[in-house]
Amino acid sequence: MPAFDSIASQLENQAIELPSWAFGNSGTRFKVFSTPGTPRTIQEKISDAAQVNEFTGLAPKVALHIPWDKVDDYAALRRFAGDLGLALGTVNSNTFQDDAYKFGSLTHTDAAVRQKAIDHHFECIEIMHQTGSTDLKIWLADGTNYPGQGDIRGRQDRLAESLTTIYARLGDDHRLVLEYKFFEPAFYHTDVPDWGTSYAQVTALGEKASVCLDTGHHAPGTNIEFIVAQLLRLGKLGSFDFNSRFYADDDLIVGAADPFQLFRILYEVVRGGGYGPDSTVAFMLDQCHNVEDKIPGQIRSVLNVQEMTARALLVDAPALLAAQNAGDVLGANGILMDAFYTDVRPHLAAWRESRGLAGDPMAAYAASGYQARIATERVGGHQAGWGA
Repeated sequence: MPAFDSIASQLENQAIELPSWAFGNSGTRFKVFSTPGTPRTIQEKISDAAQVNEFTGLAPKVALHIPWDKVDDYAALRRFAGDLGLALGTVNSNTFQDDAYKFGSLTHTDAAVRQKAIDHHFECIEIMHQTGSTDLKIWLADGTNYPGQGDIRGRQDRLAESLTTIYARLGDDHRLVLEYKFFEPAFYHTDVPDWGTSYAQVTALGEKASVCLDTGHHAPGTNIEFIVAQLLRLGKLGSFDFNSRFYADDDLIVGAADPFQLFRILYEVVRGGGYGPDSTVAFMLDQCHNVEDKIPGQIRSVLNVQEMTARALLVDAPALLAAQNAGDVLGANGILMDAFYTDVRPHLAAWRESRGLAGDPMAAYAASGYQARIATERVGGHQAGWGA
């Protein structure tokens, strides 16, 4: 197995985009719990994201959500982020909170409703021009709850037509990434339920469209690393939404439910060319911190991704291939498991310290006093997001 020093340089450029909404209050269908210091503006969300990057060096971008993060001056917002050492990343659209979208948005039978949803994406693209963002991410709540409620095939046709219209508006340096989710909030069928549907739709659009894989959007037992390998093989894996799930779309801290799965996913990313300076695959978190503090929750997630990336890079690829080709079942499995069981945390702490970062970012943030300060300063008002 390679030594840590031999893979350390490959960690230099790792970047994990943070979702602005992860810093706001969130919860279950039954209760949204408030947290002292909740951001009241997008500027305060960006300030919190800057803390994650300051202590980890891993999170130089913040994804925006429209309309939750709307402002009058996006150029000023871009400068604000830049002054904190951050860039504005993926722009996420929202067609799941307007009453008009009760029976669908881009798939709706009413052309006026579809146009309303398309116009919203046009607005997002204009925001991308102003913020320097390159990715437009679309996740649709569209679907039906009962057999016969809607024309499944017709909805796919209307989706294709709507996406084609949006795609035509993209700038030269823009991408469209289409996310999928096998259920919720639609329970009988979802219009983009799986990677195959997303792949079929984006392939029809063209080279600037690809699939966004949310690690929480699969049925229990799904072999997610196979999907990763297939999409990389097809050149259509655009981005990740990293989170963790136990039962459904739990949006928990990355690796909390199954660290081994996260390792297997990242091994396929590395093996398939999805990691490194030449890769166009974007890493992003997509989480809702229901009971834990937001900033340390994000810190823990990016550290977990870094740790499993390091372990994936430690896989002895030539030895593994030789064992696979020789039909050495247990030998091949053992090579993979040796890398997974390697404790890289001390090495990563020393690696961070050599770059002027805290060896233990969680402890350093806790000692910084930032959490207590924002709890005191951010009194009154409403959180930025979820219609606030």
